[in-house]
Amino acid sequence: MTEPIYCEIRVKGHLSKQWSAWFGGLQIENQPDGQAVLSGPLLDQAALYGVLNRMRDLGLALVSVNCVERKSDQN
Repeated sequence: MTEPIYCEIRVKGHLSKQWSAWFGGLQIENQPDGQAVLSGPLLDQAALYGVLNRMRDLGLALVSVNCVERKSDQN
C-alpha cells in the first residue's frame, strides 16, 4: 500500500477556510502576500490530481506544488 503524501500548494488570492473539505481536507492559510497555502496529507497522487483539477475548475492561479512521501515514523 502506498504511503500518504504531504503536500503544500500555493495559489494566488485568499480562500475561505470553508473550502478545506472540498480540497481533500487540506488546511488553508492565507498569507500576507496575497497567496493562500493549502497543506496536509493526501492519500496518493490521484487525490493530488483531484485537488489540482478543482483548483483549475475554480480558475485559481497555481503558484507552486511541493509534495513529499512521508515515512511511517514521521506521523
